[in-house]
Amino acid sequence: MENNRRNFIKKGASMAAVLSMGGIAYSCEEKKEIKQAVVKKHRELGSMAKDAGMQMSNAYFGGMEACQYLIELSKQIDALGAVAGIDKRIIGDPEAKPWEYESIKKVVDGWKAVGLNYNVVEGPPSLHSKTKLGLEGRDEEIDNFITFMKNLKRAGVDVICYNWMPVISWARTSMDSPGRGGALVTAFDYNEIKDKPLTEYGTVSKEKLWENLEYFLKAVVPEAEKIEMKLAMHPDDPQVDSIQGISRIMNTVENFDRMMNIVPSEFNGVTMCQGNFSLMGADIPKLVRRWGNDGKIHFVHFRNVRELSGELPSTKFTETFHDEGDIDMYQAMKAYYDIGFRGPIRPDHVPTMAGEKNTRAGYMDLGNLFAIGYMRGLAESVSKEQIV
Repeated sequence: MENNRRNFIKKGASMAAVLSMGGIAYSCEEKKEIKQAVVKKHRELGSMAKDAGMQMSNAYFGGMEACQYLIELSKQIDALGAVAGIDKRIIGDPEAKPWEYESIKKVVDGWKAVGLNYNVVEGPPSLHSKTKLGLEGRDEEIDNFITFMKNLKRAGVDVICYNWMPVISWARTSMDSPGRGGALVTAFDYNEIKDKPLTEYGTVSKEKLWENLEYFLKAVVPEAEKIEMKLAMHPDDPQVDSIQGISRIMNTVENFDRMMNIVPSEFNGVTMCQGNFSLMGADIPKLVRRWGNDGKIHFVHFRNVRELSGELPSTKFTETFHDEGDIDMYQAMKAYYDIGFRGPIRPDHVPTMAGEKNTRAGYMDLGNLFAIGYMRGLAESVSKEQIV
């Protein structure tokens, strides 16, 4: 289907070129019809090239009120995908069960009411430490997760971004490191936290985490297949060996391959968070093509980083603007286009820029605005170069 689409684009471009050739005697009416046909074809080609067919999105983890300015900006720049959790503030009932259909539908409708399309749940309800640590009550959590999947699909959303980081999830040692021109970026240095005490759960081994992940996947993936729900595992962030005694297993490319092979399925896939995979040592465009050609990439965090530790997986790094850092962002975008990725893609961990308060480090408004513009330019470039 994708090859047919590209052939259509190329044939359409060729037709437009022929129609616009000079040196042939046409009547005024014929010239008018030819001009209209050329304009129409150019508009069709431009429409296909926009965002390379991907769903340009933003994250709204702070909630609608805190992100109101970003919501308005996103509508103006036509980046209409909304990535968020199941926000009980939208539901309006703190006692509501977030995996029930009525709760989910209120969230979907709430985003629609402000002009956005809720297309990814990032941070699903009912997937917490009981499941990841194998504690009492995990079967109930998993049952609720399956119910959540079914109701989410019924409400029109088919991507769930989740992770396997119990107790200590996303972590940084600085939320306001100086970046280019004085912008503020997040950063991590393992040496600053390596001596922190164990959590209440003590030492959690990699073997235990693998055992619990297998238990979860074998229960959930077959149910996801039945309803065509895309499960997109996010890498550990940071991708270090352990934090405060809690091991990390989603921190190498090889471990992601192992995870997907536990229950092989097109719906058991990944969130392609470029920064983390780059900090594991991966060649991002190459990895995108490998997993993408197998249909395993369900969601993209388009992000750039700079590795500072000299070892991989990295133990010290900083976020950067999208147009600097270690990743070849043009080649990354080209890889997404080449594999035919048409799913949701969003910027991640953007700098806080001049005039902004750093209240949502990594997710402030101006940095997202810059990132979307940069991403859109890349997307248009890689798609239009296939037309000529």
